[in-house]
Amino acid sequence: MGTSSSTGVVTSPVAVAAFRAPGLVALSLAGLVALVAAPFLLYPIFVMKVLCFALFACAFNLLIGFGGLLSFGHAAFFGGAAYITAHAVKVWGLPTEVGILLGTAGSAALGLVFGALAIRRQGIYFAMITLALAQMVYFTALQLPFTHGEDGIQAVPRGTLFGVIDLNDPLAMYYTVLAVCLAGCVIIWRAVHSPFGQVLKAIRENEQRAVSLGYRTDRYKLVAFVLSAALAGLAGGTKAIVFQLASLTDVQWQMSGEVVLMTLLGGMGTLFGPVVGAALVVTLESYLAATNLPVPVVIGGCFVVCVLLFRKGIVGELSARLRITPRPPV
Repeated sequence: MGTSSSTGVVTSPVAVAAFRAPGLVALSLAGLVALVAAPFLLYPIFVMKVLCFALFACAFNLLIGFGGLLSFGHAAFFGGAAYITAHAVKVWGLPTEVGILLGTAGSAALGLVFGALAIRRQGIYFAMITLALAQMVYFTALQLPFTHGEDGIQAVPRGTLFGVIDLNDPLAMYYTVLAVCLAGCVIIWRAVHSPFGQVLKAIRENEQRAVSLGYRTDRYKLVAFVLSAALAGLAGGTKAIVFQLASLTDVQWQMSGEVVLMTLLGGMGTLFGPVVGAALVVTLESYLAATNLPVPVVIGGCFVVCVLLFRKGIVGELSARLRITPRPPV
């Protein structure tokens, strides 16, 4: 219930949110317009790569930023879905959308197994278990015949969407990827702003207190883990179609480290931070690939600078500095 000032104006969280809403809506609309116009201004494949990694980072952020669970094994879901999607589309001849859904479902099932094994541990123990399980997936992908070892699954056909839209057209492929990524981000937004998301944040802040209130925290964390794995798989399966390739690079531990870097750079626990972090890292990698500079060293240096200047990440720090605090009632 809000409080009244001497002028009779009621201040409440709802009222404050209402004042902030127009700016947020305007910013979201501007970003959407920029994404719609992006393929006409930039190389479409580059923007699609940014979108796929942005969704991957947002999925990871759901787990660490809102659930407080640091996973070093998310490459298993990203790369695993890429392999499943590529094999389903190329070898089984399934429609593209079915292949992506199969990859997403496969990552969700893998996330259920990983979560059931790791969710009862916390901190560094949880992180190390997820890393060990992800390495098992990597070596499995290296040995299985259908993954083709170090060569990966190449020349994956893009096919058509619903048998109508030819995905070999760059614009059609781009807007399909944009729709997929926006749908994934909407799912994350809805989850965060639901009662489930509020309980998840309460578990992140003080799990023992959440337990004392009667919440079965392991179940909430497991659901968050599976949802994060599924969305990471959605990003991986989409990326396999975009680049027509599924390779060991997608399941290596470095990929897990890269998504951690993206999330921390952009701002952990923010909705737009992982998108900014993914765009920054992918842009640096693409630009530095054409130079003689060591890519990991330069990106690592940028990470150190950002951590020193932006403790909460780029978006997190900007949000904290630009946030308007309502005046206390008189």
